[in-house]
Amino acid sequence: MNFTMSFSELMPLAPVMIVALTTIVVMILTAIKRNHNLIATASVVGLNLAAAYVLFTMFGGAFKPAYVMGMFMVDAFTLLYQVIILIAALACCTLSHAYIESYKDNREELYILMLSSVTGAMLMVASSHYASFFISLELMSIPVYGLLAYTHQRSKSLEAGVKYLVLSATASAMLLMGMAYIYAYTGSMSFYDNVQALMQNIQQPMVLLGLGLIVFALAFKLSLAPFHKWTPDVYAGAPTPIVTFLATAAKVATIGLFVRYILTSGAIRVESIVTILTVIAVLSILVGNLLAVKQVNLKRILAYSSIAHFGYLLIGLISLTYASLLNVSVYVITYVLTTIGAFGAVALMSSPYNNVDEAESLSDYRGLFWRRPVLTAVLTVMMLSLAGIPLTAGFIGKFLVVFAAITTQHWFLAAMIIVGSGIGLYYYLRVMVVMYMTPPDVPRVDAVDHWGQKVGGIMVLLAALAVLVIGIYPDPIIKLAAQSEILSPIHFMLSQQH
Repeated sequence: MNFTMSFSELMPLAPVMIVALTTIVVMILTAIKRNHNLIATASVVGLNLAAAYVLFTMFGGAFKPAYVMGMFMVDAFTLLYQVIILIAALACCTLSHAYIESYKDNREELYILMLSSVTGAMLMVASSHYASFFISLELMSIPVYGLLAYTHQRSKSLEAGVKYLVLSATASAMLLMGMAYIYAYTGSMSFYDNVQALMQNIQQPMVLLGLGLIVFALAFKLSLAPFHKWTPDVYAGAPTPIVTFLATAAKVATIGLFVRYILTSGAIRVESIVTILTVIAVLSILVGNLLAVKQVNLKRILAYSSIAHFGYLLIGLISLTYASLLNVSVYVITYVLTTIGAFGAVALMSSPYNNVDEAESLSDYRGLFWRRPVLTAVLTVMMLSLAGIPLTAGFIGKFLVVFAAITTQHWFLAAMIIVGSGIGLYYYLRVMVVMYMTPPDVPRVDAVDHWGQKVGGIMVLLAALAVLVIGIYPDPIIKLAAQSEILSPIHFMLSQQH
């Protein structure tokens, strides 16, 4: 079989190639001379170039969806999620620079690992074939093992890396087994070509088992209950900027791939799969919110909170209406901005050295308002947004998901979102109350001084500003999300089902 591929056919994947090229440049620069500022700058420049290219493609006018090598679908949905991943990666690079500045061991490899992972994440949201699905997922996950254990002098960081490695490998094995079962009956590895064969063989127990295994593996990556056990330990142990990366860029890539797979493979038409997704969503909301109530560690609170948030997101996916993809996309954007701000504030108060210096206990934040009022204001906005209080981005995301559930008459699911949000209000407000208390007699000495002058501080301020602006004027984000759906072949799949 003669297989040729011209460069012009690969052009839709140009942003991914820019990030991959940046990874190689950063490797070469590290080999020539170790200079932390130079490496960080090169990484940020590469990510900015890729983001600029994607934005130009989105708004440049003559964009047409492209099917690359029969493995990647580059459409408006792909571009939107790639932009979100690049913005999250830029924020994490910026936070990492301030966080790891005082680290005595090699600092440069952190950027190589992060760029490699971003390359995989960007390929994930374009994947439309089982081979590209698995390879891009592993390209995204494997560097994360190293990132989580990067500050290995801290035993907690090493433990976080090992836990994620072992459990992630188990999820990957489940994923491959699921793909094998489906391929055995359908004979096709492409999501789009698979639909008819999948529907014809859906009564086969092995096909259902295969779909179930794929859903469970992705539920693990998204830390949905009951596959959530690793989340609080990994979030609490890993360096804060890396947790930010895992909670934003890695999760966005997985949810993008999950949405495309569930919709375009026809899995959303299978009643038993919808039932499984419903159970996972409800469990995630209950488990995430109820376990967060007892926590006194801010990183653990945010970890359990993320389990609940992906439960809400799953309800947006189950409640399939014409607006459903719009709801999911808007929720992803609001969640990413809020998470960057919340973890960014924690990162700016932390240091990479010992177990003591990570600002994770709520007692570290007692009276923070009297020492760092601007940082307290940022963290307050993020907590209000996570709680879904009006005039913040989080409210818009939650409102649209509830709206989708009510439109499709999923009354129980809509009620679950409201109950979950009610429980969440308690622990988010508790964090805020602690910050405005009278400070302790011996205040904590913060790791980063003059944080507002650091780029990380500016970035966290911008995230807080974006959360407020979207909360007050959400139109541009909603239009962007709607456009990414209408131009996408996924929309065709949705219209076929109505």
